[in-house]
Amino acid sequence: MRSKWIKVALLSALVIGVLALGGCGSKTEEVAKPATASFPVTVTDDAGRSVTIASKPERIVSLAPANTEILFGLGALDRVVGVTTYDDYPPEVSTIEQVGDFVTPNLEAITAATPDLVLVTTGVQADIIEQLEKTGAVVVAVDPQTLDALYASIEMVGKATGESEKAATVVQEMKDELVSIQDAIDAAPVRCFVEIAQEPLYTAGTGTLINDLIEQAGGENVVAEAGYVAYSLEQLLTDNPDVYFATKGSMSDPSTLKDRAGYSKLAAVTDDRVFVLDDNLVSRPGPRVIQGIRQIAEALHPEAFGK
Repeated sequence: MRSKWIKVALLSALVIGVLALGGCGSKTEEVAKPATASFPVTVTDDAGRSVTIASKPERIVSLAPANTEILFGLGALDRVVGVTTYDDYPPEVSTIEQVGDFVTPNLEAITAATPDLVLVTTGVQADIIEQLEKTGAVVVAVDPQTLDALYASIEMVGKATGESEKAATVVQEMKDELVSIQDAIDAAPVRCFVEIAQEPLYTAGTGTLINDLIEQAGGENVVAEAGYVAYSLEQLLTDNPDVYFATKGSMSDPSTLKDRAGYSKLAAVTDDRVFVLDDNLVSRPGPRVIQGIRQIAEALHPEAFGK
């Protein structure tokens, strides 16, 4: 399924003209388990805000699918009382009250849920932070753009929810899995391109989570621009990536790639190196991005993984 937070941010950007939107090495250091958190605690969120949580949150609202996945990884899903209409993982979220969609959360529904902690993101949700704070809600923004930043965000959410020990375990498991992936790769980075929207063509450049995942997986993104950017066919043909990634959804259908005008000239197409990524694994900044890195790595370096 198409990851809704990237899709909606891009779609909104195309409509209103505004796009709303290092890594770990091959060796892992031992991480000491922190002591059980006591409250109140103060965290610095991903919007640079200092937020104090007076007591362990028992009623949490999550306004982004990635935040919900982090909470699930921390074992705190049983305390989540509100999610967006786009949350679809884990399956248990289908039983949790929905409080609006990703772009336009329902302020009344959120308030009615009486949360003692609301996890938001930034970008298209920037305005909702101030609105929620006016209701007296405690709001923490989570929006990592690199793998290292994701580790820090998971630990930050762990501290905010009283799950610091579990957060440390989740991060360590992610790092260990990354080491196993990177240790298998013994080849130069492979040049690649990622399509995240088809008409017009949009891609992920430097400074994005997807770009970092590519580099972690032994790839080299041909896109030099920063952020999520429109890309011309002329520039794509000039870059001529060896591997073409796309995420299947309403904004992108990679099955049509070879039939698009001009695309048959791409080396990735002639060499049959076009791959569909699970968008939820590469666009949602949560614990499952390590699975996304493995998916990318297996496509870039199939010989290293027996493919």
